[in-house]
Amino acid sequence: MPRVKRAVGAHKKKKKVLKMAKGYMWSRKNRYTLAKDAVRHALKHAYVDRRKKKRDFRRIWNAQINAATRELGVTYSRFIAGLKKNKVDLDRKALAELAANHPTVFSEIVELAKK
Repeated sequence: MPRVKRAVGAHKKKKKVLKMAKGYMWSRKNRYTLAKDAVRHALKHAYVDRRKKKRDFRRIWNAQINAATRELGVTYSRFIAGLKKNKVDLDRKALAELAANHPTVFSEIVELAKK
């Protein structure tokens, strides 16, 4: 069995990791072993936070809708229940947008949900 010389592949792999670690502080930007660990953690957090971002935005939208509905005399839960009962299919992102930028339209939707 012939032996495999790994110089080219290993050098390419190290260059890739160090390129990804560009901009990191201290030795993590230019030492391979430290950079490898830092990049691995960064990629893990990037993966997790892409999913967490969706949760965070939904919480923000809920808070905005709640604040807008309370000004009009309805709680958030009764508002959402009224929308479901009247078969209004607007997602929370659209409702938060309406509450922030189009208050007259949002107040009409709240009146519809109150019925």
